[in-house]
Amino acid sequence: MNTTVSVAVSERAASRVPGGIALPVGLVLVAAGIVVLKAGSGSGANAAGILLILAGAPALAGLTAVAPGQARVVTLFGRYLGTVRTNGLCWVNPFAKRARVSTRIRNHETATLKVNDADGNPIEMAAVVVWQVADTAKSVYSVENVVAFVGTQTDTAVRHIAGSYPYDSRGGTGLSLRENAEEITSRLSAEIAERVAPAGLTIIESRIARLSYAPEIAQAMLRRQQADAVVDARRRLVEGAVGMVRMALDQLAEEDVVDLDEERKAVMVSNLLVVLCSEHGTQPVVNTGTLYQ
Repeated sequence: MNTTVSVAVSERAASRVPGGIALPVGLVLVAAGIVVLKAGSGSGANAAGILLILAGAPALAGLTAVAPGQARVVTLFGRYLGTVRTNGLCWVNPFAKRARVSTRIRNHETATLKVNDADGNPIEMAAVVVWQVADTAKSVYSVENVVAFVGTQTDTAVRHIAGSYPYDSRGGTGLSLRENAEEITSRLSAEIAERVAPAGLTIIESRIARLSYAPEIAQAMLRRQQADAVVDARRRLVEGAVGMVRMALDQLAEEDVVDLDEERKAVMVSNLLVVLCSEHGTQPVVNTGTLYQ
């Protein structure tokens, strides 16, 4: 059984001649051929003129202009001859196909994708990718349409990253999409770069352009976040109040302002915590008796 192994084509420089040499030569040959045809009267003169024009035509037909930010992939009868990246006018084989490839930096912004995060919550996510063609041969021969290829692979990477991490860590130690944006973006760039590498592309940068809960759960998640914020604020308030009470008791004991037994300390602690933790202004109560009555 015979098997055919395809070898990946990589970019290499194409053979070329500076256009400053080929252009004058071609013009001179064509002009000389025209002059001979007009001046000559015999069949020999006509043949010479035609030969001069035929010799000059390939010199002009092979001229290729390469603009900044572009390259030309040269192919002859299905065989890759190389790539011309040097800007300006040059001459290559006139019978070869010279495909224009953009080497400029380009952006791709994904549509807003609705996916599930690692916890199964529906979220909306979009990304912007900055990319550039690094290997012109691979970009032409390895994929059908390089722009569509970038779009498809970027969407796939965004879906995979979104499904690999929770939207919010909820106080945990793991990575989350919202709280670890820089690291998630770095991993997204690495995954996209790996996916588009067979097409000879390089990823310069990628950024998450949109990240939010899907509309159907956005209100519920907002209430949960608000509740978490309230609980966290209460916890900090209690921690601060306990520290202030401890400081007050220690300072009273050190300066010997008043001698408090355990019951009086408990009453003082209770009153201070009420004053410090209450959301409303407290009203003083004047005790006309003793602490025990």
